[in-house]
Amino acid sequence: MAWSLAAAGLIVVAAANAHLVYVAVASQPECVAHLKEAGTQAGAYRAAKPAC
Repeated sequence: MAWSLAAAGLIVVAAANAHLVYVAVASQPECVAHLKEAGTQAGAYRAAKPAC
């Protein structure tokens, strides 16, 4: 019984990790504005080079 529960737990963890990898590879976030707007707070961060 204990071995079955341990195996089931490992299968659940492996499936969750596989799902996270799939979502990370299959999805692409929308493009967002990367330039600082006039009047923004000093030291605000922005992307070094937009990807889109």
